[in-house]
Amino acid sequence: MITELSLEILKFIRDHENEDEKALVLRQRSILGVPSRVIAEQIAARKKAKTKLPTWYETQGIIFPPALNFEQTSSEITARYKYEILKNILGSSVNSAVDLTGGFGTDTYFLSRLFSKVDYLDSDEKLVEIARHNHRTLNAGNISHHQDVAENFLKAMNASADLIFIDPSRRKINRKAITLSDSEPNILDLQSQIFLKAKHLLIKASPLLDITLGIRQLLFVRDVFVVAVNNEVKELLFFSEKGFSAEPLIHAVNLLGDAREELGFLSSEEASIDAVFGDPQAWLYEPNAAILKAGAFKLLTHKFHVFKIHPSTHLYTSESLIDNFPGRTFKLRSPLKLDAKVLAKVFPNGKANIITRNYPLSVDELKKKSKLKDGGHLYLLAFSGVAKRHLYQAVRIK
Repeated sequence: MITELSLEILKFIRDHENEDEKALVLRQRSILGVPSRVIAEQIAARKKAKTKLPTWYETQGIIFPPALNFEQTSSEITARYKYEILKNILGSSVNSAVDLTGGFGTDTYFLSRLFSKVDYLDSDEKLVEIARHNHRTLNAGNISHHQDVAENFLKAMNASADLIFIDPSRRKINRKAITLSDSEPNILDLQSQIFLKAKHLLIKASPLLDITLGIRQLLFVRDVFVVAVNNEVKELLFFSEKGFSAEPLIHAVNLLGDAREELGFLSSEEASIDAVFGDPQAWLYEPNAAILKAGAFKLLTHKFHVFKIHPSTHLYTSESLIDNFPGRTFKLRSPLKLDAKVLAKVFPNGKANIITRNYPLSVDELKKKSKLKDGGHLYLLAFSGVAKRHLYQAVRIK
């Protein structure tokens, strides 16, 4: 078993983690009696874990799974966030949780820091062994490991749990599944059975899933969390509470290292608001990816006292700086014409960061017409307003 790698091998992996693991395989068939391919896989995973799973990276004795399983596991920053939201909702006096799709066990580990007892299960024997080994190495002794599938485990459950967590596989026959019914296991078939065993359910769904569809298909949804990391949507979470029947609150969250941008709203609130539109002023704002995914477009004009550029252009503007706007902020300098000679004067080094939003030309097409190359600290912003299309030189402030 891979979990039986000796301390000598684990030390070799750590000492050589900065080497080209592919070259290592070509040079040697085995190292200290272990196939070099196995060691190369561990080195490749450690390189990724340094940023994705720093606690695992820094802990002596950790074993990593195959590449596909490592790719599918939650990052440490998103696993910590799930721990936070569950602690805020459920409090700290919760007894038991079940992770129906344990995988590498990142989310299970953080559940174990909140719940007194956690059951982990996965159908893959090797993954179960790796997770058991790592959880022991991380001193998470309150986790019980089971090689099983969700359907069988739920049927056999005698005691109820405070929470069931499920992260269905979104790979089906070598393609990525987006809908809940296409994921494995099918949560739509399981949810009624789950609520016979637990009061609360947390589902990690595809970031591409339509939020309205998810709320309609799932039972008792109380909260939806759109979680972005450094402005890239990573997770879409549905938290359900048995018996809940009101409108769910949508949370758009952008995790930025030690900081975060958060916005909570109701879909009915967004639907009832009339957006305020206006021409570009001194400052231009682009909402973060979590807000764009959550669909809080009109709401921003009222919450932050800004004007929306166009119904289909998700950019906002104001005369005075709104320093807490959740997203990127640009200082507009001068309106421009799409003329290569004019642009050469305002971008003297011939470089610009080009952004287009609801504009007839793509970035590549605009780059070709403007004869500008990527780079520099200045931006060329191209977007459509209510009355006309705009081209601006700008500087990014945030």
